[in-house]
Amino acid sequence: MRVHPILNNNALIHHHHRNPTREPGKNLRRLPHIFNRVLELPLRSEADVAVEEKSDCFRFTAETDGLCDDGEMRAYMVEIHPGITKIVVRTNGSSLGLSLDELELDVWRFRLPESTRPELVTVDCVEGALIVMVPKIAEEEGGDFGQGMGSGRLVLVQ
Repeated sequence: MRVHPILNNNALIHHHHRNPTREPGKNLRRLPHIFNRVLELPLRSEADVAVEEKSDCFRFTAETDGLCDDGEMRAYMVEIHPGITKIVVRTNGSSLGLSLDELELDVWRFRLPESTRPELVTVDCVEGALIVMVPKIAEEEGGDFGQGMGSGRLVLVQ
């Protein structure tokens, strides 16, 4: 039995069926897309966070185990690359040693749509619950979402 090795490079080789004398072409693989806006909360990735989408904002609510009691929470907007923004929520004067530039793998993240305004994020701690509000760009009248009735959707992310 003969085993053929897998190509080490990330290239796809296409053979031309219509013209067999033509050399095979190479197309580089690309990421399907990159998310321009991401919200990162100081919780583990499996934390229960209630995500509510309204016509004017996204509201994220999570129970914290004493995280809000230590100090006031704050949202930092980090521009990773021009046009790519990450919103990081941390405590003021965080003694956890977490840097804003450091890559944390086990944190709760949410991909935000283009209609959000990350520069206007608000963070509150109410009775041990972390509440993060991410406003949206105002939609024009007559849009499909909610038909102006104020209907929102509640999405539970686990």
